[in-house]
This record gives sequence, structure tokens and C-alpha cells, in this order.
Amino acid sequence: MSDLVKEFNDYRSRTNDLILSKDNLVMKRIYNLDTQSYAPGALGVDTKEMLGLVSSMVLRCDDCIKYHLGKCYEVGLTTEQIYEVFAIANLVGGTIVIPHTRRAAEYWEALNEQPK
Repeated sequence: MSDLVKEFNDYRSRTNDLILSKDNLVMKRIYNLDTQSYAPGALGVDTKEMLGLVSSMVLRCDDCIKYHLGKCYEVGLTTEQIYEVFAIANLVGGTIVIPHTRRAAEYWEALNEQPK
């Protein structure tokens, strides 16, 4: 696993464990709602992850972008599909999204360098 991917996953796991260890009911419900929202339903998981990626890019949340890119990778989206998502995000979000697209492209490459 690339250092970039490993560092992000380790950080996310460690900090999520910290947050959830405080036994705050609202935070637990928020985390649960997030998990439930991305489960298969009328929309497939791949579609939901692409929607999450576009939203994260437009909102300019690099951690969220990395998370959704990881999920897109897990469900088997192609580079061509990811770059169409990037295009929609830049169209909707404007040129302010370009720096986030650069970091997203770098992270996508790191994901694809992993052994299958």
C-alpha cells in the first residue's frame, strides 16, 4: 500500500476510534447515518460513492475526497469514470476545485499503485 494511502487510512481509523470512544450518542448516530446512506438501495454503491466524491470536491474537503476515492477504488470504478466525476465537480464547483482535483488525481494514482 502506498504511504499516502496508508497514512490517510491509519489517521482516519485512529481518529474515528478516538471520537467514537467518547460515547457521544449524537456522534454515533451521525456516523451510523453516514454508513446507512452509502449502503445499497435504489442507487448502487458505486453511484452513491460518485455522488459523495462530487459533493466532497465541490465542498473542498480533502479528507472526504480521499475517503470517497478509496471507496470508488474498492467498488471497481475505472480511471475514466473517476475523471468524469472530476469533470462534473469542476463544472459545478468552478476553478476553485482545481487544487483539490490535483490532490485527488495524485491520491487516485496512489490507490491504483496498490497490488490488486
